[in-house]
Amino acid sequence: MSRLTRRRLIERTLHAGAACWLAGGAHPLRAGTGAAARSLEVVDIQQLRVVRVDGPADPGEEIRADVVIVGGGLGGVAAAIAACEAGRSVCLSEETDWLGGQATSQGVTALDDNGRIETTGATRGYMALRSAIRDHYRRHAKLRPEAAANPRFSPGRNWGSMSFEPKAAVQVFDETLAPHRAAGRLQVHRRCKAFAVGMEKDRVSHVDLVDLDRGRRYRARGTMFIDATELGDLLALGAAEFVIGAEPRAETGEPNAADAADAEDVQSFTYSFFIEHCPGERHVIDEPPNYARSRDEQPFTLTLDYGKGRVLTYGVLEARPGLPGAFWTYRRTIDSSQFDDPAYPHDIALINWSGNDYRDGSILVDDPREQIVQLQAARNLSFAFLRWLQTEVARDDGGRGYPEFKLRPDVAGTDHGLVKFPYIRESRRIRAVKTILEPEVTAKDSPGPRAVHYDDSVGIGHYALDLHESKRRRPLLFDPSKPFQIPLGALIPRQTINLLAGCKNIGTTHITNGCYRLHPVEWAIGEAAGLTAALCVERGLTPHDVRHQIAHLRELQRRLVRRGAPIMWYDDVGPADSRFETVQVLPFEQPDVLARLSANLHAP
Repeated sequence: MSRLTRRRLIERTLHAGAACWLAGGAHPLRAGTGAAARSLEVVDIQQLRVVRVDGPADPGEEIRADVVIVGGGLGGVAAAIAACEAGRSVCLSEETDWLGGQATSQGVTALDDNGRIETTGATRGYMALRSAIRDHYRRHAKLRPEAAANPRFSPGRNWGSMSFEPKAAVQVFDETLAPHRAAGRLQVHRRCKAFAVGMEKDRVSHVDLVDLDRGRRYRARGTMFIDATELGDLLALGAAEFVIGAEPRAETGEPNAADAADAEDVQSFTYSFFIEHCPGERHVIDEPPNYARSRDEQPFTLTLDYGKGRVLTYGVLEARPGLPGAFWTYRRTIDSSQFDDPAYPHDIALINWSGNDYRDGSILVDDPREQIVQLQAARNLSFAFLRWLQTEVARDDGGRGYPEFKLRPDVAGTDHGLVKFPYIRESRRIRAVKTILEPEVTAKDSPGPRAVHYDDSVGIGHYALDLHESKRRRPLLFDPSKPFQIPLGALIPRQTINLLAGCKNIGTTHITNGCYRLHPVEWAIGEAAGLTAALCVERGLTPHDVRHQIAHLRELQRRLVRRGAPIMWYDDVGPADSRFETVQVLPFEQPDVLARLSANLHAP
């Protein structure tokens, strides 16, 4: 559903009198009342509280940078690295105290990677991140020789993806950004949240930030701005038109689209947690509020219905015949058998399952207190699921419950034991120059080895269209896709000329968001946004100029490829190959080459 344009938003605010409001989301804002009504309220999601921002007459300390990036998740970090390496000055803000988003503060440390991630399926920067996490364990943990020597070592050795503890990625991000901070190119402001956006016609002039712990305020000014927040915060503040929830089929033409626009049809979000398997011990938590209701209505189960008659029941610790593994190893974080280290006596697993997917409400709401209610309910659901695992789930060896499952708050980095910030599957999404549609990426609609080709491609990805339930309870969707590209037009708002989307807030639909929200895709989006912003600053361009003027577009694509970011899918030439740059640009600079790539994913 399309939200208010900036003009309508301003008009509505001005005419609302004492009870004026601004559309919110990650930080719903509500003005105070009366003559002293000069304060706003923002939601501090990490501490689950409302923070008042007082005194808008004073903008606070001014920060200046070529590129202002709001949001320090995977997309924001990738954008910052790319812009800094292109010689631009960058201001990066993040509302939690950890950089990394879904790979750290949201606890999804079992990476949702594609099958070619180790060779050709990601940017050099994302591959370097994965290598650095492996090296972190080689340096700081005592690994068994075979694990240390394994070039594809995964600390958790789960069903297939690489998995690790959040703190490993946090340290890698800090180390990666340190040289840019030392050189004065990068400012990082943790625990800072946007509460206002300044607009001058069709440009963002500044973003106002508040330090959630100290109340200190900053005004960040730049030439280019990137919204890399988890919920599309700058969009909610009027930086660009946006969409929430499901678009109607009449608008998109997508087979799986909703019959009508529905802003409440937003995928579930999840408070993940980490547990350790401690045989012979008892670590049962107290029963959380609404436990029985959550157990029965969620419901809590290890039986999953994948649709089309495919129903599978998983064992807890033991894999059942014909299944990829047990519930425990699905997103296992630490496989203790790979360690010879007293710090890792037992396995640790990340719990991110249908049982703790919160679907009873959305946090893309206008009222701060309603958002708090939904976040607290989601926390209670996760605690209830843990309690069920400890007391009621059917044991592999008979009986009920695994009281030996120990909650590990230290791994999540919190006192309460859940992650700092819920895993967000679906954000506000910009009304983009290009909206990516379901038939452009699905396997059944793509006769060749690849999805639809975009001439303005700035990245690649591959994952199924994976939609989790919302409060509307529409059937789950898990449709295969073909290896796809990321079009530059999906990063560019239709009207605002110096703003880029830098993560899962790009121009996808409710449906295609399901395959563009994953770790390596978000990284590629951020990297492309950062380099696009840098090129715009360097040449005095707008992103619209870059996309519509072929010389600038090809220059951007060449720069991406030179830094090891693929814009074309191949299965035999990766960023480390000497042929990489040549074969990546060929289909764009010599269109006849594209016609010869219809048989397979091989490079020409």
